[in-house]
Amino acid sequence: MSDAAPIRIVLADDEKLLRTAMASLLPLDGTIEVVAEAEDGDAAVAATLRHRPDVLVVDLEMPGTNGLEAVAAIVQEHPGQTVLMLTRHARPGVLRRALKLGVQGFMSKSADPEEIVAVLHELHAGRRWIAYEVLEASVVDDCPLTDRELDTLVETREGYSVKHIARRLHLAPGTVRNYLSSAMQKTGTSTRHDAARTARERGWL
Repeated sequence: MSDAAPIRIVLADDEKLLRTAMASLLPLDGTIEVVAEAEDGDAAVAATLRHRPDVLVVDLEMPGTNGLEAVAAIVQEHPGQTVLMLTRHARPGVLRRALKLGVQGFMSKSADPEEIVAVLHELHAGRRWIAYEVLEASVVDDCPLTDRELDTLVETREGYSVKHIARRLHLAPGTVRNYLSSAMQKTGTSTRHDAARTARERGWL
């Protein structure tokens, strides 16, 4: 065990069994301290801003406010927050969006606790760590959609109307419709929901 102070983390995952297991396993070597747990994105934002952990460990896919949305809200208030994002699916579109938000670490939820601890130390030391399978997927990324088109499709998947999407993305409704129309054309689909579904299946979202 090191004499250095443990790395303080907030652990956010909607899967209670997995979250509880990680909360028990990660601190075993004495270098990690779980200062708070969160069961969804909103709770992750609140806990991170309250505790200001060294690293936020956050699941990408959570109900309601997802991991990316939670990180976006956090970095608005605390731009220097270090983040390790966990996911079951290495999708290049998600990696691109995460890196734009400043996420420093990206790895699989199936990683061994020892590996997660090692990555936490890398991030805490100011380095970046991205799982090989995620980098490999990004190399072969053939996504024809722009970031803004992807943004509108993400909101479409959440079930929001064009007017609501426009408010959330701070765009005019006509601009949102143009992005969605372009995305439908590029994906060869006839509705925005089909475009979002296709983009998801191709791993672009």
